[in-house]
Amino acid sequence: MQKAVREARPASSDLRLGVQTGPELTFRKLKAFWAVAQSQSLTGAAKLLGITQPSLSQQIIGLEQSLGFPLFVRRSNRMILTEAGVLMLRKAEPVLRGMQDLEDTLASYGSGQRHPLRLAGVESLLRTILPEALRHMDLDGTTECDLLEGAPADVLEMLYSRQADIGLLAANSISEASTGFLQIPIMADPTVLAVPESLDLGGVERLEDLALDQQAVLNASIQIAFGTQHSRRIESWFAEMLPQNRMTARVRSFETALSMVRAGLGVCIVPALSVGAAPGLRLYHAGLEPRRIVALIQPSQHRAGRHAAVVAALQAAGAAVRLPVIDALPPLLTRP
Repeated sequence: MQKAVREARPASSDLRLGVQTGPELTFRKLKAFWAVAQSQSLTGAAKLLGITQPSLSQQIIGLEQSLGFPLFVRRSNRMILTEAGVLMLRKAEPVLRGMQDLEDTLASYGSGQRHPLRLAGVESLLRTILPEALRHMDLDGTTECDLLEGAPADVLEMLYSRQADIGLLAANSISEASTGFLQIPIMADPTVLAVPESLDLGGVERLEDLALDQQAVLNASIQIAFGTQHSRRIESWFAEMLPQNRMTARVRSFETALSMVRAGLGVCIVPALSVGAAPGLRLYHAGLEPRRIVALIQPSQHRAGRHAAVVAALQAAGAAVRLPVIDALPPLLTRP
C-alpha cells in the first residue's frame, strides 16, 4: 500500500508542472486582448486602456507567444481576429464582465457611495427622448444621472471604457456583431426627406412639373458625413431617386443640414427625431427603413435595479414620443 502511494506522487507532481507551464491568463492580459479586439487597432485600444501603444503591442505579442498561436491577423493598421481569437473573445467577455462588476461593487461598498448613473447618447436622441424618460424614472431618490453626448463611435468608446453605463443610439449606425452589449429596443425613428416648406411635392409625378428654381433645390443634396453604412445607403437613395442630384454640402450634424434646407439651399435625408417641431420644413417618408433606437447595456446589468429602471423609462419615453407630421412618399419618388 505504501509503495502504491509513493508511485502516485510523481503523477500528481507532473500534473502540477503541466498547469504551471501553461499560458498565464491574467486579468490585465485579457483586458488588453479585449480592447484590441473591440477597437480593431492598437492605437484605439491603447487609448481605451490609457497605456502606450508599444506597451500594449508587447502585451499582445507576449500573450500570443504564451498561447502558442496567433490571436490577430495584422492588416495595415487593423487587427483582425483569427478563428482562435474569436473563440477566446467569446470566452473572455463573461470573465471580464464578472471581474469588472466585482471591482465596481467593492469600490462602491468601500466608499459608501454609488457613482452617478452615466448615460451616453447622440445629441438628437438625448434632446428628444431623455426629457420624457426622466419623467418616467422611478429611482431611489439618491441616484444622479450624468449625461454624456457624442457620436455613435464616441458612445461605444465610453461604454467599452466604462465611462458610461448605458448608451442610447441607433442600431443602424453601429456594427451589431462587434458591440458585445445587449441592444434593447426603444423605438423606431422614421427616415424622412426634408425639403423647404415652399417646395410642395404632393401630387408631383415628374421633375419637369416643378418650376426650374424648385428643380434646382430638389437636385441639391445636403448629406451628413457620418461615414457609416447608413450614410452609404443615403448616397444610393439620391442616386436612384434623383439621378440628376448633386451633393452641394457635406455636414457633421443634422441641425446644420436642416438649417441649410430651411434656407432653400437643398434637401436632405434625416431621421424624424432630429427635426423636432422646427418650422420651415416639409417632411416626406423616404421609403427607407427607420432608425432602430436602442439602449446598449452590459448583459450583467440588464436587470440590475437602477439600470433596469432607466431602460424601462427610456422604453416608456420612446412609446410616448410625438413625431412631426410626415407626408407620404411623393409620386415623383415612387418606384415600382
